[in-house]
Amino acid sequence: MTSLGFDIHSCPSPAYVVDDALLRKNLELLKQVQEASGARILLALKGFAMWDTFPMVSQYLVGTTSSGQDEARLGAETFGGEVHVYSPAFTEPEMEVVLHYADHISFNSPGQWRHFREKIATAPRPISCGLRVNPERSTGDVPLYDPCAPGSRLGTRVANLAEGDMEGLEGLHFHTLCEQNSDALEQTLEAFEAKFGGYLEGMRWVNFGGGHHITRADYDVERLVRLIRDFRARYPHLTVYLEPGEAIALNTGYLICTVLDIVENDGPNAILDTSATAHMPDVLEMPYRPQIIGAGESGEKAHTYRLGGSTCLAGDVIGRYSFDEPLLIGDRLVFTDMAHYTMVKNTTFNGVRLPSICRVDEHSREIRTVKTFGYVDYMQRLS
Repeated sequence: MTSLGFDIHSCPSPAYVVDDALLRKNLELLKQVQEASGARILLALKGFAMWDTFPMVSQYLVGTTSSGQDEARLGAETFGGEVHVYSPAFTEPEMEVVLHYADHISFNSPGQWRHFREKIATAPRPISCGLRVNPERSTGDVPLYDPCAPGSRLGTRVANLAEGDMEGLEGLHFHTLCEQNSDALEQTLEAFEAKFGGYLEGMRWVNFGGGHHITRADYDVERLVRLIRDFRARYPHLTVYLEPGEAIALNTGYLICTVLDIVENDGPNAILDTSATAHMPDVLEMPYRPQIIGAGESGEKAHTYRLGGSTCLAGDVIGRYSFDEPLLIGDRLVFTDMAHYTMVKNTTFNGVRLPSICRVDEHSREIRTVKTFGYVDYMQRLS
């Protein structure tokens, strides 16, 4: 056993390992937020879609939110509850599938709403439709993740709304945050109400989107609850939704990998059986430096290594880390916070196999391997 309370050698390598005890801790907090604020929290499948955990997660959250037909079907079939769907644009065939699963659909533009409204009126199930809007208030520091950036394609600006565009719609949806605290939501709400408050009287719901880092240690939960309660007091006829994906799985999982080789070039390079570009792409996209249990910054400890992945991409480098003892071939490393935006974004680039998916039992602390991947998973992505 390690300080984690489970044996890191009892799972395949590489492997994503989700700790059920940590997952439940997050869910308990989210349940408290729902009860205190009156908001309804959805799991955003784009951030975390490990459906083996859904029997647990669905005990706490009211449903899922998806970005299209396949996520909508996954949510309906494996999670249950409410199924919300948003896409920057739907195709005709996709909408035919979505109509069988969705309870709510948020359209990105009045044009898409007009295009599909007759089809929705004859759908096999009642569907509440809304419009995603752009409050035009940027609060983040990374342009790649800013839906309010100039020229954004995401959401409709108030200046682009014409008479009749809201006819038949029952909700408004904004999504402007990314890994942010509730002070950013406060700024967004101010802009949202200033621009779109006049449309709320005839609505049934408002979706505050995702990016709320609710389960982060320094997150101001009290402010979040106050903001939602105050909003609901101003608009008592509206149901408020939040749809975090990252907050559900934040700090609940690991990526366990193995040192395959060590090569010298202006310092030692440790080659791992995992990959930044294939298995944790946000390391390159965000970018950010993930933490490794027991490791320090470059030069902080006695032995520093440049950690690289197993693909042929020259830039498949995770970063420089230092260790108390020299790394040896066969050593296992544990990257932290690897549950969200990893399994949902990974690839089989270079034919590198995907990490196995595992869970740690919250009571016995034993690791169960949920799924392993092989040649067929790579082959079936191609033709």
